[in-house]
Amino acid sequence: MKTSIGNILISLLLSVLAGLVFGVAFSAPPVFFVIGFFLLSFIPIPQMGGIALETFYRQVWEKEAVKSVDSAMKDTFLDGIPDKSKYVIGNDEMQTINSVYFGVEPDVLINNTTYPIPLQELDGTPIAITLDKYQTKVTPITDDELFALAYDKIKEVNTSHTNAIVKNRLKKSIHALAPASSATNTPVLLTTGAATSDGLRKRLRWDDVVALREAWTKAGFALEDLRLVLCADHVNDLLLADIAFRKTYANFKNGIITNQLGFEIREYSANPYFTVSTKAKISFGATPTTNERQASVVFNTGLARKATGVMKVYKSKAENDPQNQRNLIAYRNYFICLPSVQREIGAIVSDIPA
Repeated sequence: MKTSIGNILISLLLSVLAGLVFGVAFSAPPVFFVIGFFLLSFIPIPQMGGIALETFYRQVWEKEAVKSVDSAMKDTFLDGIPDKSKYVIGNDEMQTINSVYFGVEPDVLINNTTYPIPLQELDGTPIAITLDKYQTKVTPITDDELFALAYDKIKEVNTSHTNAIVKNRLKKSIHALAPASSATNTPVLLTTGAATSDGLRKRLRWDDVVALREAWTKAGFALEDLRLVLCADHVNDLLLADIAFRKTYANFKNGIITNQLGFEIREYSANPYFTVSTKAKISFGATPTTNERQASVVFNTGLARKATGVMKVYKSKAENDPQNQRNLIAYRNYFICLPSVQREIGAIVSDIPA
């Protein structure tokens, strides 16, 4: 096996880093791990098409990708939603989760005096829910960047790809958590404030939030665990109308604005759009027309579910691309967020002035 001086140096650097990591993990002298990894780096593994440490490279990149996604998902409107990731099954091509884990509940007996307690089948029909597959487009990267384990290099590439994945996760999630249309169990209301200076929409008032709260109680829903995700326009409306809200907003941190009227309030700029005349949500990814306006979304965090599947980092080597002589790298990740039942989700849509 031909080994260049550059490869030897890279193997040595990787072995030192790996040795330090494993030495700390196993409370043993790192030098033994360094020597072991360095020797292993020259052992060919035909079925892998590379050397032993190549598996280590890939695992480190994927581990850093997971850490980067997890960090970016903190302090978002998805915080606190029950996570069912441990039930995800499948392979690299498809990841699914059984619908039973997404919200089937038994009846609850209070102060029961009759025994034995009756049996109850959880008769929800199991359905395999397919997780959404998020794939980044391919990025060219140099040999040094691809095989270097310097933290800044890994972080730079990971941040670019994982941020793109997280942005699309959030967009898809808030769209799924919004109701498809207005009904007793999924109220969609229109704003009633004054028209904006451009005449394109009516502003949100606190009265509109109270009206949503009234719709909630009339439907017999509990007011606990309610999260109101305001779109940017509606945040601006409340900032203009309410000095108290302006003061609390000025001090908000960690993605949480403040609790008001029983709602835990968050802000998100990519909320879904609704057709104003029908109060129907437009499809995900569709471009809104002049008859459609953005909405603020409300949902019960206890009735929503989320699940994360595998993170895969795909790469091809420059040596396999003699024409362009560049490495290629792309990421794939699986994720889904849905309401477990089609109730206790709602929206307030900006109305169009007459």
